[in-house]
Amino acid sequence: MTSRFENKPFGVSSGKVPRAEIAAPGGREPNRPGGDRGERDAAYFRLLEQSGIRLNPAQAAAVRCTDGPLLTLAGAGSGKTSTLVCRTGYLLDVCGVDPSGILLLTFSSKAAAEMRERIAGLPGIDAYAAGRIQARTFHSFCLWLLFSQGMQKEIFGDTRRQHIQLQQLMRELSLQDAYPPENLLALLSSYKVNLMTADDLPDKSDTDRQMKRILLRYEAWKEETGRIDFDDVLTGAHALLKQRPELLDRLRRRFTHLMIDEFQDTNLLQYEVVKMIAAPRNNLMVVGDDDQTIYSFNGARSEFILEFEKLYPRARIVTLDINYRSVPSIVGLGNEVIRHNKMRRSKTLRAANGGALLPAYMRPESADDEATAIVDHINREVAAGRRNYGDFAVLYRSSSSNRAVLEQLVIRDIPHIDYGDGRLLYEHWLVKPVLDHMRLSINRRDFDAMPSVLPTLYIARDKGMAHIRQTDEARPKKGPLVHLLTLPGLKEFQLDKIRQRLEVIRSLKGLVPAAAVTQIRQSFYDAYIQAGEHSEQTSHREMLKEMLDELETSAGRFDSIVSFLAFVDDMLLRNQQTAAVKSQAQGNRVALMTIHKSKGLEFPAVFLIGASEGTLPHASALGADSLRDTRVGLEGEASYAEALEEERRLAYVAVTRAKEQLFVSSPAVQRGKKAAVSRFLLSAFGQETAASDAAVRAEYGGRRGGAPDPGRFGKVRADRFGRSGTSSAAEAPVRTQSVPAWLCTSGSCVAWTRIMHSKDMNAAHKPCPLCGSPMRKGRKDVPV
Repeated sequence: MTSRFENKPFGVSSGKVPRAEIAAPGGREPNRPGGDRGERDAAYFRLLEQSGIRLNPAQAAAVRCTDGPLLTLAGAGSGKTSTLVCRTGYLLDVCGVDPSGILLLTFSSKAAAEMRERIAGLPGIDAYAAGRIQARTFHSFCLWLLFSQGMQKEIFGDTRRQHIQLQQLMRELSLQDAYPPENLLALLSSYKVNLMTADDLPDKSDTDRQMKRILLRYEAWKEETGRIDFDDVLTGAHALLKQRPELLDRLRRRFTHLMIDEFQDTNLLQYEVVKMIAAPRNNLMVVGDDDQTIYSFNGARSEFILEFEKLYPRARIVTLDINYRSVPSIVGLGNEVIRHNKMRRSKTLRAANGGALLPAYMRPESADDEATAIVDHINREVAAGRRNYGDFAVLYRSSSSNRAVLEQLVIRDIPHIDYGDGRLLYEHWLVKPVLDHMRLSINRRDFDAMPSVLPTLYIARDKGMAHIRQTDEARPKKGPLVHLLTLPGLKEFQLDKIRQRLEVIRSLKGLVPAAAVTQIRQSFYDAYIQAGEHSEQTSHREMLKEMLDELETSAGRFDSIVSFLAFVDDMLLRNQQTAAVKSQAQGNRVALMTIHKSKGLEFPAVFLIGASEGTLPHASALGADSLRDTRVGLEGEASYAEALEEERRLAYVAVTRAKEQLFVSSPAVQRGKKAAVSRFLLSAFGQETAASDAAVRAEYGGRRGGAPDPGRFGKVRADRFGRSGTSSAAEAPVRTQSVPAWLCTSGSCVAWTRIMHSKDMNAAHKPCPLCGSPMRKGRKDVPV
């Protein structure tokens, strides 16, 4: 393995480095009169040119198309915002449209504000006219509509408050901590944006019925207390337009021209609102890129772009295919990554800029090696004066993948900004109980570590801690958790669970940290996370499993629980100090974010990390046809195909964020398991992946055409849990994980032993039990 950067991905020996065609210079739109608008048209483009704005022919065509439906396919970095802004000015200046008759909808307040500012800065557009244009987010527009009709309900949009309320309702229904609140809200939202309600939720299983009961109670509570959340803003506006034809008619007369930015992110509910207002004129311009549809979990649908002409047979289609952002090699790589998707509109981007820099690829041994190499490179570039910290962004598929890089940045005191929740892996609600069990193994009187342990025993925190403290005050114990055995109201099986847990905690002390995490997971924690029917496979469950795997990987670097916990505490303190000076502006700081967060942004230099099978594409996509929470209405083959294509779109979005330099890293071992280079990179160089599609799907849980397997938290871990999970070699390849081990140094001996205890890790020497030769410390791949 190597941590050097190469010009091709690991394993690619042949094949040309992809490069995009460079758009011919002088391809900008000449300022000649256009169509029947004559000199007014030409004068407008001359004014744009005088203010420094020159549009290419495709952009100008989109600007000039003002009547009827228009689909503008805007490839990455192709100047869609300039096109939208200039078209708005064209409507005002050339077509004489009333500013109040233009409705421009987008998805973020920042984008809407930028639109308004740039429109106001156009030549010939005064501030008063620009101020009358409705440039809003979907939610802002729908909220404006509701308030204009006398709605007085409170907006209940704070996520933390929503979670607290759902937890309270679950306690009232005797379902305390049964389901993560974020899961419940995501489920409810997926139904609402698809024009359904909580009443339409399934009720086939006990799990279905419990979740439906909670969410119906949540909906009733909001109604009783006069509150609505952000999804209700959309559903309320939609219902209002359906119920009030006279109101809809007024809006139709007012808004003669509609423009939708980031159309690929539109969900069914938003699209229905737009279609209602646009009819019957249908002067509707939508701007988007089906290759950047990456929010299906929020209801976004690429078919809205793919099937636009079916709804609007008169629609014109304009493709913006010149990338003004990136050098040819980055544009070319993006083209080669995305062209393998079948469900897309065919387009190949050209590059407007020159540049000889090529994307660089790395095959580190692990995520920690990856992080060290990346941060070393950033430091060298900054020290040499070639880059600033703010030039760099680190992108990754899922939030837990930033653990190693974030640790390196914190340890080395390098300025950075985490665009996630700002928390380390060790602060996550899922991880904290595991760490606290380890803390109790070292100090059984650590009262701060006890509260997170109690829910895993199905004991309420407040009630359990009050009993422990009160009882221990009268009869102190070396391990105060033992007082739970006298907690009133417990059944015998609960008492057995407490005794077993006390034994688990005692058994951890002599283990190395990675083995301790494994022991906790095997003994009870994995089963607790997916207890009973709650174990139905969902992408959320896959994310939780991924976090625990990452914790094991992190712990594997340390030889004792004491040293591991000391490291964790130091990281928590450092991160807390860093968080105290955080702001939302990047400034001169390295940016860390998921690929989803990065859409719409650009950076001089981008690191795409974790570009390996199982991470990108993600395991949740490779096993999509056995996941319960894939997109509403999709199952089996459709779910798998769509999930895999969305993963490829994520890779495309990540690649096209880079302007000058792109670095792609594919660790050979991800979370203790061997991982091949991402198929998306190999296919971009014309190389087929080694594993067959059927084998990969079997490995990650896909069952061709079959129903979900509700008892499987992760087939690859079935043996570890001590449960039946029979999977023959014919059904799936054996997966392995890397573990610390003593390896015989004799060339003729194959003996090795796994390191499980601190005393083995601390030992300097060990004779081979077979041949007596010295053994060395290393790692060994073993079946999971």
